[in-house]
Amino acid sequence: MALAWLLERELAQEVARADQALLAVADAETLVPPLWHTEVANALLVGERRRIITEAQVIDYLDRLYGLSITTDDAAPVTRRDLIMALAREYGLTAYDATYLDLALRTGSVLATFDGKLADAMRRAGGEVFGDV
Repeated sequence: MALAWLLERELAQEVARADQALLAVADAETLVPPLWHTEVANALLVGERRRIITEAQVIDYLDRLYGLSITTDDAAPVTRRDLIMALAREYGLTAYDATYLDLALRTGSVLATFDGKLADAMRRAGGEVFGDV
């Protein structure tokens, strides 16, 4: 969802939800898995290569993004591996998406995502998805 603050979504309701999430992040601590940083960097590089965004926009975005209260989960990925694989199998997710699901469930956090399959898995697991309330 953080990428929607730079790469605008097509649906108006998703733009509004991304804006709401940005306001929420400004007021509260946000927890992300270590994987999140690599995924953000990769998406930005892809955006640059496709000429959707410029390097200057990426630099500005990252400066603003890392000015927010974003904390990286300190659980070592190797300690979460078996549960992440179990969640991925149970909900038909990638290991990447199951990593986000694991973190949200383990910490009782609200999951902010535009990925429908991941959001559905979170709901089925008894968790809350940002924008549902």
